[in-house]
Amino acid sequence: MTSQIKLRVLGTSVTLLECIRQRAEEDLGISLEYQIHDMQTAQRIAVMHPQSYDLYDQWFHNVDFVWPARAIQPIDTTRIALWDEINDLPKLGRLNPGDRLATGSLPCDRLYVQHDNSLGSTPTERISMLPLTHNADSFAYRPEYLPSGLSGKAESWSWLLDPAWAGHIALQSDAAIGALDAALAVQAAGLARFDNVGNLRLDEIDTLARVLIARRRGGHFAAFWSDDREAGELMLGPDVHIQSLWSPTLMQLHRAGIEYRLAVPKEGYRAWFGGLSLSRCAEGSVKDAAYAYLNWWLSGWPGAVMARQGFYLSNPARVREHLAASEWDYWYDGKPASEHLLGSDDAPLIEPGQVREGGTYAQRMGHIAVWNSVMDEHNYLVRKWADFLRTGRTV
Repeated sequence: MTSQIKLRVLGTSVTLLECIRQRAEEDLGISLEYQIHDMQTAQRIAVMHPQSYDLYDQWFHNVDFVWPARAIQPIDTTRIALWDEINDLPKLGRLNPGDRLATGSLPCDRLYVQHDNSLGSTPTERISMLPLTHNADSFAYRPEYLPSGLSGKAESWSWLLDPAWAGHIALQSDAAIGALDAALAVQAAGLARFDNVGNLRLDEIDTLARVLIARRRGGHFAAFWSDDREAGELMLGPDVHIQSLWSPTLMQLHRAGIEYRLAVPKEGYRAWFGGLSLSRCAEGSVKDAAYAYLNWWLSGWPGAVMARQGFYLSNPARVREHLAASEWDYWYDGKPASEHLLGSDDAPLIEPGQVREGGTYAQRMGHIAVWNSVMDEHNYLVRKWADFLRTGRTV
């Protein structure tokens, strides 16, 4: 490949880091253009303008939008050198046979391209997306503001609806994710019971909306955020004490010296799995460069960068080769940091003695309640969620 080849990668700031782009250019001898947007904008471009990008850096639940639109083409696993090293989490839905199988949009259910061109869990040599980064998310809170009535109690999604936090709670604004956090909270609080949190029926969506709108009118929610920057600004401000958060924001809070705790909800985490899909328009030398980039992501170094901002990669053994023993112990093995650890920006991040909440990689990813999902009634959910977001305070 020559330096004249330009590879355009569409996605979000979650994984499209400048240090990743620069290193890939050096290692692969190509030009990389990162097209960074918020996730809704990136998704819209991915569906409607596949000619404008070559690779789509996304999450598995987004496959439910881009695959039916024929915006992406199958990836040939025979061209992925380390495909067999990818673990069972995206292939089977769980790391270990004893782990519970979570609800939601399981990666395995939309990973393989079937013979009729649908997506399913039956293994074939064609996949919709190369599974790469993933994590288990929940919510974070400021311990100094922990209500006395919750002190010593097991952390729960219900805390997002506890009246003791009223006026100081923020949620993610995207319906596909924010509504899941809210549904977990509503169910954990005993305000409703859902047959499948990851795929609500119409009447269940109505129930969820009714509960949330009533709380919104009472001033329960302080704000909503759409990206890491907004989330960080909210938590750094005086009004928000508890909110659903993603790992990069936690790193931002840590760097700012804000004391926080990432909850380990007794009900389980909301998990996500991301990776790269190939635009239907990619062909020839650009397609070859895309496969080189896909393989490079599994080489270990990119996974080490992701680890330093709290993310896991689908072939951890390669990542371990590029992490110091102290880094592996903290990020993957759940052990106390034995020394100062750097973040993905090479600046000091973790102090000695700190422990990652939730335990080891296997423990955290084995404690999943629901995967990010696109529900069967997604369009209806979006409308009801928009009603909720538009609701004004009445008291």
